Amino acid sequence: MTIRKPFFVAFALMLSLVSTTPMAEETHTIRLAETWGPNSPILGETTRHMADMAEKMSGGRLQFRIDSSNKHKAPFGIFDMVKAGQYDMGHTASYYYKGTIPNAMYFTTVPFGMIAPEQYAWFYYGGGMELMEKVYQPHGLLSFPGGNTGNQMGGWFREEIESVEDLDGLKMRTPGFAGEVMSELGVAVTNIPPGELYSALERGTIDALEWVGPALDFQMGFHQIAKYYYSGWQEPGAEVQFLINDKTWNKLSPELQEILRVAMRTAAYDMYIKSTHESGVAWDRMKEDYPDVTHKTFPPEVIEALREATEKLLAEEAQKDELAREIINSQQEYLKQVRQWTNISDKAYLNSVSGD
Repeated sequence: MTIRKPFFVAFALMLSLVSTTPMAEETHTIRLAETWGPNSPILGETTRHMADMAEKMSGGRLQFRIDSSNKHKAPFGIFDMVKAGQYDMGHTASYYYKGTIPNAMYFTTVPFGMIAPEQYAWFYYGGGMELMEKVYQPHGLLSFPGGNTGNQMGGWFREEIESVEDLDGLKMRTPGFAGEVMSELGVAVTNIPPGELYSALERGTIDALEWVGPALDFQMGFHQIAKYYYSGWQEPGAEVQFLINDKTWNKLSPELQEILRVAMRTAAYDMYIKSTHESGVAWDRMKEDYPDVTHKTFPPEVIEALREATEKLLAEEAQKDELAREIINSQQEYLKQVRQWTNISDKAYLNSVSGD
């Protein structure tokens, strides 16, 4: 099956369905588990925004029961629970499951890879959706883009990073492929659920962490413990996902599938623009209220070492797995083409008007 359709076609179909579909059709209650805790800003709002739209557009034929991590107790178990049918849907990030389904991690982000607009273009017009289907279909699952944080920050550090040697032995929370890269440079990498990050940093269980960016980091309070806030390299456009059990999907009529598809895509876009807005607000407040927070960029030698490790690991993954090679090649070829436009448009604009 294919899970990509041009958005304007799906949206037009949805509008016609809302006005013509009889209200007496069967109601479906969809159980959704999310990685995030209750009342999680932006991430948790995305699931509820999607559910509200789908319920309204379907005339109530789609209903949702959303369980946060405090309810199901398995923030990194979403893949398994949806696959097993314990839940119909999930909202999570694919790179959390690289130990179970390694090729999933490329669909969240790749270090030094595509920024969010480029990544969305690859998903919907560059073959990304079809490749994601190849990865998830054998598990009885469908995956859809579920919202992007935009370019993520490189993390909060107790001590300044001045050289590659400063990374050796550092205990840091960083997930996905970035964690593999950091490990190559001697970092002791761990992945900790969101609700435990502050206490781990406060107690010294970890020396540094990266979460998202000001929009979500500020309310977590990391700035009260770690002074140095580094710009990123590891997640230039981090996409979360909606997972759907294909048995649930196949129970829905084509009309309800289209409504759900449009609701997911619209909620994903709203997450991206809200992340941009809230990060601007939060960073402005952080600078005002916490002047000791110091923004840093990693030294060139550190960036170069990270880039070399990324290229080495991607080449190794491509060598040992045919589907990994297909995904990696697709992303790299698409980036090579689309980045030319980014460079002469957004990048050139920012460079030319910057007063720095």
